[in-house]
Formats: sequence, structure tokens, C-alpha cells
Amino acid sequence: MTQDSFFEALERQYEQQLPFVVYSRAINSIIKCWLQKDDVLHTTSDFSESGFVFAPFNLSNKSIVLPKNECEHLSLEISDINVEKYFKKIDISKNGENNHLQLITKAISSIKKRNLDKVVLSRKIEKTIENPNPLTIFKRLFNTYKNAMVYCWYHPKVGLWLGATPELLFKVEGQNLTTISLAGTQPYTADAAVTWTNKEYEEQQIVTDYIAKQIEPHTSHVKISEVETVRAGNLLHLKTYIHSRIQPGSTLKSVIEALHPTPAVCGFPKEVAKDFILNNENYNREFYTGFLGELNLKTTKNRNTNKRNVENNAYAMVKTCSNFYVNLRCMQLKDNKAIIYVGGGITKDSVPENEWIETVNKAKTIVNVLS
Repeated sequence: MTQDSFFEALERQYEQQLPFVVYSRAINSIIKCWLQKDDVLHTTSDFSESGFVFAPFNLSNKSIVLPKNECEHLSLEISDINVEKYFKKIDISKNGENNHLQLITKAISSIKKRNLDKVVLSRKIEKTIENPNPLTIFKRLFNTYKNAMVYCWYHPKVGLWLGATPELLFKVEGQNLTTISLAGTQPYTADAAVTWTNKEYEEQQIVTDYIAKQIEPHTSHVKISEVETVRAGNLLHLKTYIHSRIQPGSTLKSVIEALHPTPAVCGFPKEVAKDFILNNENYNREFYTGFLGELNLKTTKNRNTNKRNVENNAYAMVKTCSNFYVNLRCMQLKDNKAIIYVGGGITKDSVPENEWIETVNKAKTIVNVLS
């Protein structure tokens, strides 16, 4: 399929106000799109369907599914998309700084007084854009953020979202579960030595320990990797892989409920942090810090990689796979506005002004592709 015909099909779908998702997973030159045949709103609560799921921060609200059998599927293998590279970029204003600093100060006070180790606080930035084209923005995201899962998701009854998220919530291949803990943020500078503070390592360890504890009732054979530094666009993070096997009797829903929302987007302990967010952020995150991705898709893998061994190839393994990414570095397009969502983890050692600067740096990830 050519690049032109692939994006023409997406443009037609959007003009007809029909649901779609177009996405590419990290370190991947394949772009996939799902085009739903009608505008029916499909939701899930048990995550047993096969499709593409778009789930909110608060799972008491509905998760949206584009069902596999209700969609046309297209794919395009490409390393770079033809799109205008030079354009006037939007500036980020300091609107809301005082309110966000007050919120962080209140959180630090709560952490020092009560049973709360960390809370992730966010804010939204609204920018006016004339006639935004979501597919142009998606193309820029794809060209710019090769280490992220980039996507554009649309449903006429829900809204239009785009993002470039570096964070895997988890993936399941058969019974094998892989998840990551990701915390700590600093700007990427070429040729500069990378150093991390104790506060950032502590934040990362909280996330790792929490994930291992949360999956314990549902998994076995847990293996935790060393901490590494990874780059996502113009930012660096600390990252740890956690591998395990899902035990018989555990469901995908039980794993989701154990892991979502993670300390990286909510805090720790989860319920105390979530209550603080819902009572103090003063806006609805909707799908920001929710998750999205492929849900219960069947994949076939030959047991023998030798193509000439036809007999062994007949015994192919069919696995059910899911890949979910945390919806970070994202925005919503609404009318002629881009609503950009950013946040950061607050602990007892946080400095409000530094946390504000971190949200400004994170906002640049998305703002850099807006004109």
C-alpha cells in the first residue's frame, strides 16, 4: 500500500466522522490503522473483547473498544513520512503557574502529614490552533518520536486524541506478562553526562516495588531487570523491566485492575493518591493517564524458523496478545483548541518550582508538533 492511499483512506474516514485509530509502536516502522465501519460506540468493562481499547484514568468510567471484526485494517511500512518540516511552532505560556505551585505545595504538606508517599499531579494547557489537521500532527509525531508509541484516535461520540507515549503499561503474549516501571525525568542534552538524584532513584524504586507487589497474586516467576536510562524525545527517564507469567485462573481484567493506574501516573499508595487527585486537581483527566492499545489479538508463530521444514511449520502456535501503553504526552483536539496534558510525580523532597519546570519540558514534547 502506498503512503498516499493509506492516508487518503484515513482522511475519508475522518471526513465521514467515522471512528478510527492510526498508530505505530516504539522502534517500529509499521503504521497500522483501524477504520470502524459505522459510528456505534462500543464499550467494555471486562476486557474480554478483541479489538483496540482506549481506557480512561478512572476505570469506573467506560473504556472504548474499536472491535476487530467491525473494522477495516490497513498497514504501511515506512521509516519517515512526507510532511512539512518547517513551520511556526506554538509557544507555551506561564498561565496557571501559581495554581499549580499551590497544588504541589498542598500535596507535599499532605505527604508529610499522612499515609501518602507519592502523588502525581497534572495540569492542562489550552492552545488555540486554526484548522488543525490531526493526521498532519500524527505524521510529525511519527517522524519525531521513534522511541514512543504514537497514535491518533477518533470517535465522533467521544473525541479526538493524539499522543507519543514512551510508557508500556504491560504486554501479554500467551501467559507471559511484561511490564515496566518508568520514573524520573530530565531534559536530554547531547554529549552531556547523565546523572540522577537520590530522589529520582527513590521514585523509580517505589514504582518498581509497587508493580512487583501488585502482580504477585496473579503471576509467578517474576524477574526484575537492572535500572537503565532511556530517551523519549527531548527527555530522559529511568526504566526497569518486570517479566512474569500469568497464573491459571487470573484474567486480563484482574491484571489491569492490579496495575492501572500505576504510581508513575497516580501515586502510592494507589487509592490514597487517587483520592487526592480526584479531590484536588479540579479538572477531569478523561483519557489522559489512561491506557490504549491492542486487546486480545490472535498472533501465529511458527515453531520452527526454518522455512523449508514444512512439517514443523504446520504446528504453528497461536497466541492471544495484548499491548497497552499509558496515555502520556498526549493532547485532545476540540474545536480549534489543542488541550495538552502534563504532570509529574510529587514526593516529600519535591521542590514546587522544579516540578513546574518539568511540566513545561514535558509539554514541549507535544507542542513541538503543533503549528
